Amino acid sequence: MLIPLLLTVSAAAQEVEATENPIAGIAQQADSEIEIDGGMASYYGNELAGNRTASGERFDPGQLTAAHRSLPFGSMVRVTNTSNGDSVVVRINDRGPFSRGRVIDVSQAAAREIGMHRSGTARVKLALLSDD
Repeated sequence: MLIPLLLTVSAAAQEVEATENPIAGIAQQADSEIEIDGGMASYYGNELAGNRTASGERFDPGQLTAAHRSLPFGSMVRVTNTSNGDSVVVRINDRGPFSRGRVIDVSQAAAREIGMHRSGTARVKLALLSDD
């Protein structure tokens, strides 16, 4: 009598494991973001349009780009406004910010996405996205 019960429990456990695999895949996707920093963000807009960035490309305020002091150019970073939860993914293409107390400068388009274009600054958290 004990053996049929064990076989039933084992089969049920395998079924649960099979249904949980898609959830595990979602968790792995979440793991591809590594929280790296937090603090104040600002943005730069039309006044710098067309100027060369530190990476050599021309700055376009309509693109989702950002300046960070040390992340490699081309890094993709999720910037989340902590006051409203809105987030945007930006590509690092410049160095900065040079204002004390700031962790990132985002483009005007990115600032609009996270609702900081009116205030000019926002408290944010940053997460580095991996290439997975």
